[in-house]
Amino acid sequence: MFGLENKKNRKGDDFFFDLEVELKDPQRQVELYKMIEQRVLSIKNHLRSGENKDDFDRFGTLLHGYAALLKVIMRATSKPKK
Repeated sequence: MFGLENKKNRKGDDFFFDLEVELKDPQRQVELYKMIEQRVLSIKNHLRSGENKDDFDRFGTLLHGYAALLKVIMRATSKPKK
């Protein structure tokens, strides 16, 4: 399931998520953090403007998802970098 069918669970084999691999590169970490912050600000501006009342719940869900991703990035890295 999820592309892991061919991998056998052997002791000593560590599984790394794609995000974990990307966050090991400090430059990529900063790029991801800034990109997500920009998207969060954009979503907040859309929510404040009140233009799309039909999409209000969808934007709220997206905002919560991006906020959770920012928390994951901060916790996954040993030293938060901005």
